[in-house]
Amino acid sequence: MNLRFDERKATQVAAQVLRLRGGRMHYIKLVKILYLIDREALNRWGVPVTTDSYASMKNGPVVRNILDLITKKDLPKPTWASYISEPLGDSEVELRADVNPPTDQLSRAEEKLIQEVYKQYGHKNRWDIIDNYMHKLPEWHDPKGSSFPIRIRQILEALGQNQEEINATLRELRSMRTAEEILSLAP
Repeated sequence: MNLRFDERKATQVAAQVLRLRGGRMHYIKLVKILYLIDREALNRWGVPVTTDSYASMKNGPVVRNILDLITKKDLPKPTWASYISEPLGDSEVELRADVNPPTDQLSRAEEKLIQEVYKQYGHKNRWDIIDNYMHKLPEWHDPKGSSFPIRIRQILEALGQNQEEINATLRELRSMRTAEEILSLAP
């Protein structure tokens, strides 16, 4: 069960991480930090920050839609492309110099969480994050050159939540998704 992906909010989260890094970062490190932000948000609040879905890939868990925004050139990405570049040089993405990404989709608690996770992992290089943390997460399984989804239930189980807590979180996420769908149909 995932929320509907919100490119605007996901862009704002990624932009905050990039700002903390000085405006530029290797995209693999970015998608790892974003996954870790969502993982901690699910643990604390039962709701991810990026609104993304997740996948096990060779280098560990990733935020799937954001990875697609970064790597798929033919994908429409009106908000993302307005604030964040395509991969440059050493596969780094950067904030566009001529614009200032908004933060109106982020709560203060979410901004604080972004800062906390960045403080914990932002100084590490991407391979350190992958080898010493991402590959050790219980919800990750080596897809042997492919990829497969990581469900929110798997993340919550890996975080040690009991079935009652997991079921309550999933019910709440379903309720939020239903509300989003109803509101998107309103005139």
